[in-house]
Amino acid sequence: MEISFINENNPKIALLESETLLINTTDDAFDIMINCRYQDADAVILYAKNIHPLFFDLRTGMAGEILQKFTTYGVRLAIVGHFEQYESKSLTDFIYESNKRKFINFVSTTDEALKVLIQ
Repeated sequence: MEISFINENNPKIALLESETLLINTTDDAFDIMINCRYQDADAVILYAKNIHPLFFDLRTGMAGEILQKFTTYGVRLAIVGHFEQYESKSLTDFIYESNKRKFINFVSTTDEALKVLIQ
């Protein structure tokens, strides 16, 4: 896993890149968030390809638990990916509602992620 920091001023955004899954469990997500927060990041950009597919099945509760931790600790999040592949209406609604609040964001490009997190 490589963590680079963008916008060293305010907010400081951690961009995580990896060729492997980074988040297999809620504990993995918590560890990543705490690591980024420890390095003074206010926000995190993750790629959907680095998150276990169970995250996108809302019935597992994984997404809700992870996003609640980010919210509780005040770390904004952008997940970059193509979410049209998921046919779940619940997930589509979840993404829509999350994006409206602008704290947890599901976007299709890194540039979009930066725009929404820098606001």
